[in-house]
Amino acid sequence: MAEFTLPKNSKIKGGQKHPSPQPGGTMRNFKVYRYDPDSGQNPRYDTFEVNLDECGPMVLDALIKIKSEQDPSLTFRRSCREGICGSCSMNIDGRNGLACTTAIEDVKGEIKITPLPAMDVIKDLVPDFTHFYAQYASITPWLQTVTPPPAGKERLQSPEERAELDGLYECILCACCSTSCPSYWWNSDKFLGPAILLQAYRWLADSRDEMAGERLDALEDPFRLYRCHTIMNCANTCPKGLSPAKAIAEIKKMEVERLV
Repeated sequence: MAEFTLPKNSKIKGGQKHPSPQPGGTMRNFKVYRYDPDSGQNPRYDTFEVNLDECGPMVLDALIKIKSEQDPSLTFRRSCREGICGSCSMNIDGRNGLACTTAIEDVKGEIKITPLPAMDVIKDLVPDFTHFYAQYASITPWLQTVTPPPAGKERLQSPEERAELDGLYECILCACCSTSCPSYWWNSDKFLGPAILLQAYRWLADSRDEMAGERLDALEDPFRLYRCHTIMNCANTCPKGLSPAKAIAEIKKMEVERLV
């Protein structure tokens, strides 16, 4: 797994150790990446001791407990706590995932938590999604049609047509897959990455959309689409169990079929 993007001319140093305010019971150490750009200091790792007998079962529960009881300056994103919003995506023990759905008991020994790899860090565990969202916007992720809708009716789909969207619409844009992809680490300025390409295929597969040709034209590029080498890290790490690699393969198939 690649490291997150460090600030220029900086090195990670050992940080502070925080003993649990509730000693005794089942204790675990959480080694957490810390970086505050306003401080002018190098990034570091702080180690927090947490009493699991006084904590919820998920990694996010431990982070919230650490922030509430030991260090209120610890910064991370979270919202739904149900694996729906994708806000708490981070690298936990070398694997990208959602802190709210990663059980503490599934990670052995000291739990190391860092931001998502290959992204600039705003503060602590918060990566900068600006470029990622700009790539998402570039694929025009909304229904595009030419013909007017039926008067007073929705654009209908058959059950079979609707089933084509299964495994696509569930994507929560957490970026776990894209930031686990070596091709994205090296070419994120040009390669759209697994998450965005899965979203692109979601609209190509939608029977109601009428702009497939234009969408495929926009993706026909040596880098935007074809930097995928089917390493399968994306499918392996997706917290929703989706397969971006399959979606990318389907786009490539569509690109070929329209030339035949």
